Amino acid sequence: MCGIVGYIGNREAFPILMKGLHRLEYRGYDSAGVALINSNGELGVYKAKGKVSDLETFVSDKDVTGNIGIAHTRWATHGEPCQENAHPHYSSNGRLAIIHNGIIENYMEIKKHLIECGFIFRSDTDTEVLVQLIQYVQDTENVSLVSAVQLALKQVIGAYAIAVLDKEQPEQIIAARKSSPLVIGIGDDEYFLASDAMPIVEYTKRVIYVEDDTIAVIRKGDALRILDLNNVEHNPEVKHVELSIGQLEKGGFPHFMLKEIFEQPQCIANCMKGRISQDLGEVKLSSVIDYKERLLGAHRFIILACGTSWHAGLIGKYLLESMCHVPVEVEYASEFRYRDPVITPNDVVIAISQSGETADTLAALKLAKKKGAFIYGICNAVGSSIPRETDTGSYIHVGPEIGVASTKAFTGQVTVLTLLALALAKEKGTISNVAYQKIIRELDAIPEKMQEVLKQNDAIADLSKIFTYAHNLIYLGRGYCYPVALEGALKLKEISYIHAEGYPAAEMKHGPIALIDAEMPVVVIATHNTLYEKIVSNIQEVKARKGKIIALVTKGDTVVSKLADHVIELPSTLECLDPLITTIPLQLLGYHVAVHKGKDVDQPRNLAKSVTVE
Repeated sequence: MCGIVGYIGNREAFPILMKGLHRLEYRGYDSAGVALINSNGELGVYKAKGKVSDLETFVSDKDVTGNIGIAHTRWATHGEPCQENAHPHYSSNGRLAIIHNGIIENYMEIKKHLIECGFIFRSDTDTEVLVQLIQYVQDTENVSLVSAVQLALKQVIGAYAIAVLDKEQPEQIIAARKSSPLVIGIGDDEYFLASDAMPIVEYTKRVIYVEDDTIAVIRKGDALRILDLNNVEHNPEVKHVELSIGQLEKGGFPHFMLKEIFEQPQCIANCMKGRISQDLGEVKLSSVIDYKERLLGAHRFIILACGTSWHAGLIGKYLLESMCHVPVEVEYASEFRYRDPVITPNDVVIAISQSGETADTLAALKLAKKKGAFIYGICNAVGSSIPRETDTGSYIHVGPEIGVASTKAFTGQVTVLTLLALALAKEKGTISNVAYQKIIRELDAIPEKMQEVLKQNDAIADLSKIFTYAHNLIYLGRGYCYPVALEGALKLKEISYIHAEGYPAAEMKHGPIALIDAEMPVVVIATHNTLYEKIVSNIQEVKARKGKIIALVTKGDTVVSKLADHVIELPSTLECLDPLITTIPLQLLGYHVAVHKGKDVDQPRNLAKSVTVE
């Protein structure tokens, strides 16, 4: 959600900024803009509604020279998508330019005061209010830009990651962060600024993750300075980023989403690497080793997540309750944070987020932490905010996920939750050694079975053509595969804009069955598990009402295959690992339907990859 890029050094800034914006397109946006200070000290701000490519076309005849600049992709919050509301925003005197991710909650109160002081606003955004406030502080207090930013930020309520240029001080960028990600890359006599490390890794692997309530003073030729709002110096830790450019390219695939679906076998192998010892037949998680007593002593687990991560959390509930015999609650972080939830020091809260920056999840875990709960994070992005706020946790290690619709992050999250449940169950003595070893052996076989599923890509692509013009779909599953039905429906909604709903199959007759007719495709996960006979009955109920069945079945199935209109055969696995296999054909189905409909698969409308505002 929104993207920030900045550069200061000896190179031309514009090409670096544009390449950086392209790297951040996956976050979701509706407009883009750039501000540059050229060699004559002139500040140029150029903006366009639409894609980064539209911005590049707009500036083709403009002066985009200079060695310092900031750029932004905007996802609209305050004010509709248009050129006027795009970032960067000017101050009234034309001296300052700002880009901003986040929301200034008390912007109306500040704006009213500034209007009374004679300021004129050009946009409907909360961001313009902030740059005008900084100018107001500069003018009335007669202070430096650093001090003006510090004083201004003390007056605002909300979340922000900002970068500010001042044409009167053309060799510095002032950046600040609160509850919105910001990374600084350190090169040779040059600095890079971004919302995450992806635009930076091409130039340097050395980064600093800016902490909340701190300001970075980035000056050409000087050492980086980090201050808090009270002007106290901080000594940031420089970290090494393990990302390659190859991970950020499509690698011959037409879309990042398809590439990431096909990466899952290797990603899951990477996720398990070093955590499963096949020789010793055991799962080893450093988090469980280091915090064994605290985790084993938990009276309850609470899983906090949003979207796809919530679906992974629901599978985690089944795994932890089944293997560890401990109560587990799964909460939407956005609802949890605004209740007065009952949390005790005996609770363990598991926060799940691909980006590690999800605003609601981050706020919810901070609430739980204040109430004494032990916080366990499951994230993909190393160095992101959620891992820094947790007591311990596990990275899923699936590599950068560029497609907005999550695929490999979901299976990575489910894999880590499976490993966590196994490790805790072994320590608690709530799983037999026979069952424990059996699951470990089958986990080791999952990447190969995923490869087998992916071989059906062409057949699923052909099948998807039938549903290109469907208006509604129902996805049904039971047990471990009920969350998979939810996830399959979400994937279709996200990228094809077809209405779809996931349900527990047994709940169909409590309402949704009224929707079923000859025009209603019904996707049923009917692999051969303990609830197989039940789901066969549910399928018969759909067929009796002339519904069209697309069934996911275990290879060799002879019952559902005769009932269904279309069948996708899958390799057999253990019931608790079914989600890792059954998810993939639903990802492919959603992908191919969207492609046939001509949709922008990697950047679906209105969606953002990393939801860093409420």
